[in-house]
Amino acid sequence: MNTNKEALQVSALCNGTVIDHIPADKLFEVVNILDIPSMTTNVTIGYNLKSRKLGTKGLIKVADKFFTDEEVNRISLVAPNVVLNTIRDYQVVEKREVKMPEKITGIVKCPNPKCVTNNEPMTTIFEVASKENGTIKCHYCEKETSIEKITLL
Repeated sequence: MNTNKEALQVSALCNGTVIDHIPADKLFEVVNILDIPSMTTNVTIGYNLKSRKLGTKGLIKVADKFFTDEEVNRISLVAPNVVLNTIRDYQVVEKREVKMPEKITGIVKCPNPKCVTNNEPMTTIFEVASKENGTIKCHYCEKETSIEKITLL
């Protein structure tokens, strides 16, 4: 029997995705973005786990789910630099750090009420104005906004 009291008591995934190194204060935003409550597969959520890198972190394990590029881009907007681990047959087959894309299409609502995207049926497009400052700029009206203040579609 394992005598290490700090060992994780969560079973390993056979197939699926582990989203690791989520800032603890962003965990539930990621849960909502991915619509975790509507998933029918096994989901494990860890909150306020110890992390050398972040102090505390969140972790989400989703069995039999492999996220699309759009889903990964949505995550990157609220929690850039998370680590996405793809698991197949109990082995990590891909490990990548999620980065905010240079162009964000159809994910974010423009905060400018006069923007054409809020008045016509069309897809929003944003370019990253500054990754350091966390600002994006609307392709159409050129309104800049902070990632902290965005509304996801």
